[in-house]
Amino acid sequence: MTRPLANLRRLLSPKPHDHGGAGTILAHRVFARGGGAGADFIDLAVLPPGTSIGRHRHGDDRETYVVLSGSGVMYRDGNTFRVEAGDVIPNEPFGEHGLRNDTDTELALLVFEVEAHEREEADVDPAR
Repeated sequence: MTRPLANLRRLLSPKPHDHGGAGTILAHRVFARGGGAGADFIDLAVLPPGTSIGRHRHGDDRETYVVLSGSGVMYRDGNTFRVEAGDVIPNEPFGEHGLRNDTDTELALLVFEVEAHEREEADVDPAR
């Protein structure tokens, strides 16, 4: 391969009031389920300053946020906490979650959704 397959930043499109959130985020579905793959979807999402993904619930699936850059405030099942680049946040089936960019720089993340029964425990050691 002599060049990248695609530049995801160039494929981003506006997504106003995502899940009832504030402002317009940018997003692109990188992958959609098909061919026996384990993920329902993988999205790249970019939250400009002051925007959010509104609090929402999914069905019997797990949605995981992987923060690529920036920081913000995560809401998950009654708890609010700060997240930053490198954080991995699992959102459990039927749980409520949302994310707000309260900074003056963009927040970028990958969103992975998998069926609950296909999830394996992640090897995440906080000491690393």
